Amino acid sequence: MENKNIYLDNSAATRLDEKVLEAMKPFLFETYAVASSEFGYSMGIKTREALAQAREWLAKDISADAEELIFTSGATESSNIAIKSSVEKLSKKEKNHIITSQIEDFPVLNSCKKLENQGFRVTYLPVDENGFVDPAQLEKAITDHTILVSIQHANQEIGTVQDIAKIGKICKENDVLFHTDATHTFRRLPIDVNKFNIDLVTLSAHTIHGPKGIGGLYVRKGTPLAKYFDGGFQEFDKRPGLVNIPGAVGFAKAAELVTEEENNKLTNLRDHLINRILDEIPKTTLNGHRKKRVPQNANITFHLVEGESITLHMDMRGFSLSTGSACFSNSLEASHVILGIGGDHERAHGSVRFSLSRYNTKEQVDRTVDEISDVIQKLRDISPLSNGSEQNELQKEKIS
Repeated sequence: MENKNIYLDNSAATRLDEKVLEAMKPFLFETYAVASSEFGYSMGIKTREALAQAREWLAKDISADAEELIFTSGATESSNIAIKSSVEKLSKKEKNHIITSQIEDFPVLNSCKKLENQGFRVTYLPVDENGFVDPAQLEKAITDHTILVSIQHANQEIGTVQDIAKIGKICKENDVLFHTDATHTFRRLPIDVNKFNIDLVTLSAHTIHGPKGIGGLYVRKGTPLAKYFDGGFQEFDKRPGLVNIPGAVGFAKAAELVTEEENNKLTNLRDHLINRILDEIPKTTLNGHRKKRVPQNANITFHLVEGESITLHMDMRGFSLSTGSACFSNSLEASHVILGIGGDHERAHGSVRFSLSRYNTKEQVDRTVDEISDVIQKLRDISPLSNGSEQNELQKEKIS
């Protein structure tokens, strides 16, 4: 049965591509042995070869060697290993400093906070109104005690793309490890670990129509990394446990299917959506840079309305969107990203993220804008925030 719902939350999870499923099937039902030849049977050799091919394809795409890529359960695990394991290996009494930004995704932020609670010193760099880290501030923050810098390639909420080439150059010149979370940019934007001087990169399949529960961590050859948990010797003795071979094969296939043509299409759809909303719906603010953002992301604040009200009303009309509002999280706080770029709580609570995929069309985007325009108008008509704003404007007119 055709799904008539218009799904626009692809930064959270994407629909699995049928071609990815077909690539995975043999390793679920036919060639399902562990990836090993030590037992001497052919099925194990075949799965080992498939795993090696998947690893080689993914590593090559970021200009890495195959043995520099380890498979994980996803972006959260990759970032945790990258930060905690490298710091554990390198930390000494005089080496106890980590640098990150205020708007990182939670795997990075919460890893840093845990290390902070254990006695490490963490600098959380501010960002400007578009979400950019100032490279000059980063360089100033690095000291002789700094072990690691972790700055994301692009933000998970507002889509702003950092200048990781410049950040990587600063880190290399100061002999500091550089980790970047590329969950939302892998295969959407070029990543060259050598040109960008990156030591550790977080990757995930769930944002590019691959299977959930599989990710990758690039670890530059020679980068010290403590074993994250105990077990066997899988993944070059860095990440023990049974390797998810169907997931790894699916991850590589999903990455292969992403094309430049698709990314150009997403960029055009994104700009069309942004332009229509900003032109047609009053009291709206684009969050993040207008152009320096990932192709699939548009984040907009609809002032005088609560984000959760927007998403609930749109859901009733068949549209799936996400908001940074607290009602949809376990936290009582507004989006730390919107607050980080200088927005107030009203702006944060009124923000809605639209994230596109290969399955979205211009017709769907136009329908989305038409429906959300109607929803915003109806919500503002009954909103105490809107009424209060109108009263304030009237009061100002009387005073003047």
